[in-house]
Amino acid sequence: VQLQACGGGLVQAGGSLRLSCAASGSLFSGNAMGWYRQAPGKQRELVAAITSGGSTNYADSVKGRFTFSRGSAKNTVYLQMNSLKPEDTALYCCNYKATNWGYDYWGQGTEVTVSS
Repeated sequence: VQLQACGGGLVQAGGSLRLSCAASGSLFSGNAMGWYRQAPGKQRELVAAITSGGSTNYADSVKGRFTFSRGSAKNTVYLQMNSLKPEDTALYCCNYKATNWGYDYWGQGTEVTVSS
């Protein structure tokens, strides 16, 4: 499984960005996809993810500001980020889990920088 993420960049506080992540290769029927982020000096944390059952989870810090969605082909996910704050600055990484097999795949990450 390969993950191609894009959409990061530099934006002022209050601005918006949209991230996308496309999974390709030998995909699994039972899978979960999501976005994680890691800021300098901090641990990686979940931003938003969709489970294999279709439920979407968000970090409390992004609820109401970020919207996670999945394309109709199910192999692409999006993260619409609105009302961005400087504390959202991080490397955002796409994750794909083959839930029935226990496999875990990561994309290369895309930088998001929010200036105050």
